[in-house]
Amino acid sequence: MQQHEITEILNRPYSRELLARDLTRLAYVAQDGTPRTIPIAFTWNGAQIVMCTSKNAPKLASLRANPAVALTIDTEVHPPKILLIRGRAELDVVDGIPEEYLQLNGSYEMTPEQRVEWEREVRSLYDGMVRIVVTPTWAKLIDFETTLPSAVEELARRRAERVG
Repeated sequence: MQQHEITEILNRPYSRELLARDLTRLAYVAQDGTPRTIPIAFTWNGAQIVMCTSKNAPKLASLRANPAVALTIDTEVHPPKILLIRGRAELDVVDGIPEEYLQLNGSYEMTPEQRVEWEREVRSLYDGMVRIVVTPTWAKLIDFETTLPSAVEELARRRAERVG
């Protein structure tokens, strides 16, 4: 997929709406060779998906061995809006708490007092974190208005050929 095609998809209004959400599902291949999908908080910086995790997270060894990942960001209503992204995970070990981690958790509803306590707890727990950075190499938006899953698109095309 060409970069301009990825950019066009990610700039669509539904895509921008989905990229502003809190949670994605990260799929990767675990050390034992089996697939894993985990929910993880993220932020979109306009070019990359950034997720943060502890330096001792088991997924890091898997991502180092095989950085190919897939992400799903979707809604819980019918019809769903679904943004699918593929890319490679780059791992960036940082001292302290990455600003993205504080930003991505900033969308959860907390009182100012709860926010102060949460941040104090985070800073006391982590001496550093790992930023998992994914630059999209492929993207598809399924909105069930203008785009459908490819198999459904094919069935609709076949039906139109039979009928028309």
